[in-house]
Amino acid sequence: MTSTAQAQKSGAGTAHPDHLGHVIFIAAAAAMGGFLFGYDSSVINGAVEAIRGRYDVGSAALAQVIAIALIGCAIGAATAGRIADRIGRIRCMQISAVLFTVSAVGSALPFALYDLAFWRVVGGFAIGMASVIGPAYIAEVAPPAYRGRLGSFQQAAIVIGIAISQLVNWGLLNAAGGDQRGKLMGLEAWQVMLGVMVIPAVLYGLLSFAIPESPRFLISVGKRERAREILAEVEGDKIDLDARVAEIEHAMKSEHKSTFKDLLGGSFFFKPIVWVGIGLSVFQQFVGINVAFYYSSTLWQSVGVDPTDSFFYSFTTSIINIVGTVIAMIFVDRIGRRPLALIGSVGMVIGLALEAWAFSFDLVDGKLPAAQGWTALIAAHVFVLFFALSWGVVVWVFLGEMFPNKLRAAALGVAAAAQWIANWAITASFPSLADWNLSATYVIYTVFAALSIPFVLKYVKETKGKALEEMG
Repeated sequence: MTSTAQAQKSGAGTAHPDHLGHVIFIAAAAAMGGFLFGYDSSVINGAVEAIRGRYDVGSAALAQVIAIALIGCAIGAATAGRIADRIGRIRCMQISAVLFTVSAVGSALPFALYDLAFWRVVGGFAIGMASVIGPAYIAEVAPPAYRGRLGSFQQAAIVIGIAISQLVNWGLLNAAGGDQRGKLMGLEAWQVMLGVMVIPAVLYGLLSFAIPESPRFLISVGKRERAREILAEVEGDKIDLDARVAEIEHAMKSEHKSTFKDLLGGSFFFKPIVWVGIGLSVFQQFVGINVAFYYSSTLWQSVGVDPTDSFFYSFTTSIINIVGTVIAMIFVDRIGRRPLALIGSVGMVIGLALEAWAFSFDLVDGKLPAAQGWTALIAAHVFVLFFALSWGVVVWVFLGEMFPNKLRAAALGVAAAAQWIANWAITASFPSLADWNLSATYVIYTVFAALSIPFVLKYVKETKGKALEEMG
């Protein structure tokens, strides 16, 4: 019997949990790793200029300190799948929470620039692990009918983390008299900004003790009855639980533990489906989205915006990010992943092109001309809105869904690692590119947004409404 036929027999495809609120809580707790990613991505935005001043470094060296966390993220993402298959999804989350807590303390109390860079790598490793485990775990526990919306919790958590960190940074900056190096609680304001990350890290660890292990992992280690109990919790007891367990067992028996070697094949090293996952990850980053969150306050200050106002605009951008994510959560299971991606790509092209146009004008008295300044500000919000309602959500959903069972863990790890490497490339290059030509930098991002359209049309298949066992 095929996996599709078994899914129909068990009723998994139309499963509705008896206690949807409980399933939502499980998905939200798992997505706290996304909150940590968002918070860390954006909190450094408030420290960039202070780090430059305290350690007297140029744009290139500063960019490496800001971006080095992403190297840790790539390593964490690449190894998380194997670790999760050995010790379980929940244990992975707990390790991530501990590492992130230690990183937050170290980042707030650095002895030197190299020390700060080291702690950012440690935190990056933790976030990389969480970035893989979150979507994979949610995809494994969510009923197929709700999987897209619950999978989008990862991106929702990321954007909420970004917004909260921007708000906290803005509040701390005001408390320090508008000076990132002003004193707060015996430390410089930027150190307090980084230290506050301890709170969500500890919360993530505590929540990991309140949610169940993945049924698929439990079945893989022989805990069949516990898996059955959890399936009843998350998919409802109206489905045929024995048939559901048998369906998962059948899928797992017909596969072997995924390894890097399993991904090899085809004409260009990796199998085609792996390249599609890598492509989604790379396009998501190469449109320059994280420039808006790592460097937005620095960007606005470079075109004449007051420092306090630049922090405020960073916060408003993050609110738009949340709005777009909510739109995506509403429509991802209604109109599908591919249509949202295409709509978003078109909107991003428009927003980025307008930013490139605005930044092509010379500064007058240290500021952009009024018309171009307002155009740049509005276009930046348009770009973030269309990214959030599309690529921000659907890529995480796709990566949790699109791979066949026999490849999923390893392929997700490679795709997520590619995402972190692409993120690093954009983050590390932006300060130098901006010094060279800010307008041309945004032209580059516009080109990648435009290229994402034919990529989706030709290579990306819809996954809406399919059971995981049907993939591939």
